[in-house]
Amino acid sequence: MVDDKKTTFSPSVTTFSEKYSEAVSLYATTDMTSKQIASQCGVSLSAFRVYLRRHHRDLVLRRYGVEADSNELASIKLRGRRGQTPAAYHKYKEAIEACDNLSYIEFNISQIARQFNLDGTSLSNQLKLHYPEILERREKTRVRLGLADNFLRGAHPDSVEAYAAAVELLRTTDMNLPAIARKCGVSIGGLSQYLRFYHKELLEQKNGERQEAAQSRQPGKASGNSRIREPHPESCEKYRESLELYRTTGLTVKEIVARTGVSLGGFCNHLRKWHRDLMLERRGVVPASDCNAYELDLKQSKRYLKSTASKYAGAIESLRTTPRLLAQVASEYGFNPDTFRDYLHRHEPELAVSNAAKLRMKRKIQ
Repeated sequence: MVDDKKTTFSPSVTTFSEKYSEAVSLYATTDMTSKQIASQCGVSLSAFRVYLRRHHRDLVLRRYGVEADSNELASIKLRGRRGQTPAAYHKYKEAIEACDNLSYIEFNISQIARQFNLDGTSLSNQLKLHYPEILERREKTRVRLGLADNFLRGAHPDSVEAYAAAVELLRTTDMNLPAIARKCGVSIGGLSQYLRFYHKELLEQKNGERQEAAQSRQPGKASGNSRIREPHPESCEKYRESLELYRTTGLTVKEIVARTGVSLGGFCNHLRKWHRDLMLERRGVVPASDCNAYELDLKQSKRYLKSTASKYAGAIESLRTTPRLLAQVASEYGFNPDTFRDYLHRHEPELAVSNAAKLRMKRKIQ
């Protein structure tokens, strides 16, 4: 009898190679775009692109004009998080070179774009975003040669005024661009383009801060998307009573969740994620002033119960006032001598040492 489970399998690379064989052939032998190929072959565009990048990366790189050995294919990024895409680079490469060539200095950007069958605004945007030095160098050369057209360059005064408040919010707060655009009543697309054109250094600064924030993962601080990292209001309300008991009583976590009726795993996760300082306090750990409590490993600290501390508080205070044998103190308060001695050496080592020293001094005097 054949087991159905054994005959069930996921699609293999061989199956995919048959499915995309025609599309891959067109990709390798024609200049058709991936979208055109996917439409003609009746396959999913996104799935076809994923298949190409995984199993035919050499074809993708070759289309972008990148030649590499088979050992280097995996290490070459097709596109970074920011910057010009390889497709845009090859599309505008010749026109951008012409903009930096004295042979084309008499033409403006729109005229150069038309000569290469490109849109003038798109070419101008590519220059502003990725080659601002070419625009600056070209303008100086045209002024020197007397070819200046007296057109206003740079940000338009109306744009400066419209986006002034948004730029200031970006500079002085941790708000992200969508939130800033909504607050200032401006277009997110227009604001994004304005910042990329005329405040590139501010964007780079904010991107650096967000990358650092994404790694810190500290509550109350901005996250990688500029949102303040904080628990959901529903979670705060759900664990409010449990958290108060954890903060003000010596009950164990299991006793707390039994009393409040919340999930043990959920409450423990809430503590570790949002209230690690309280957990460290219970364990008797005091982080240094320059140390982030969320960078400390909880496994390196011993669990410390407030109920246990309260149990031995009276005996410890008595021993601190009147030095004497630990066995005597344990007997007075009804403790096991070995257990009390172990607790004292573990949590009050200075008191244990000073008490022993005073007893030795007392014996010498006697």
